[in-house]
Amino acid sequence: MVSFFDSQGDQLVAEKLAISPWAPTNLSGTGVCGLLARELEGHCPDGFVPARLTADLYQPVLNAPFSMRSTVVRRGSRITVADTALVQDGQDRVRASAIFLTPGAEPPGEVWSPSERLPVPPEGCTSPQGSPPLFKSGDRDWTSDFGANQNADRKITWQSLPPLIADEPITPFQRAAIMGDATNHLCHWGTEGASYINADVTVNLSRLPIGYELGLRADNTIASAGISIGAATLYDRTGPVGTCVVTTLSNARRQIDFSTNPLA
Repeated sequence: MVSFFDSQGDQLVAEKLAISPWAPTNLSGTGVCGLLARELEGHCPDGFVPARLTADLYQPVLNAPFSMRSTVVRRGSRITVADTALVQDGQDRVRASAIFLTPGAEPPGEVWSPSERLPVPPEGCTSPQGSPPLFKSGDRDWTSDFGANQNADRKITWQSLPPLIADEPITPFQRAAIMGDATNHLCHWGTEGASYINADVTVNLSRLPIGYELGLRADNTIASAGISIGAATLYDRTGPVGTCVVTTLSNARRQIDFSTNPLA
């Protein structure tokens, strides 16, 4: 079965899915964000739910052995905060924090919220064990053809992710974290491919995803002088789950043409 990582003794080894399309010697942010979420959710107390994950991706993670360290910053009756870092060659390569909250009753009154429907493909179009991603550009049909989506239209993706680690069930929080990193691709994939690399990922969740499928819709892109912010809505078949935001830097010297890139 396809997975992002495999276990070898007490270490994790990257599979092809975890390799960065920018450089084959590095790991992709998608798998790395999944690992950060995996480490942090071990600190989620009973009765709490993950409400926010923020990952700072300030150094490349090499395709080599690494370790994880984490700590609980605060454990309260309604909020718990935990930090983690991926350590490689004695250095923190990336770090992340998570906030876990206790759910409760909705307060009285009404507030504005968007009423538009989020598009979903037909039932049964993906496998619970993982499937190639589907994309939708503008009003076009869903397709897994990367070349057909290399355009300037608004992008939406629908995905069933394989396990993060072989023989270990992927959790809803891990799914959300992996999709959060995909916000960069979704918001910055244009007519010439992708040319921004994300420096961070933030996933805000009002609830955990339901089911094995997740959708991500690009909502906004704001760019100036080689720095761009991308924002997207994360959702499942029952409705919105949360929002994802990335801060990115221009990486035009290593432009990726996703219509021909073999890792696509």
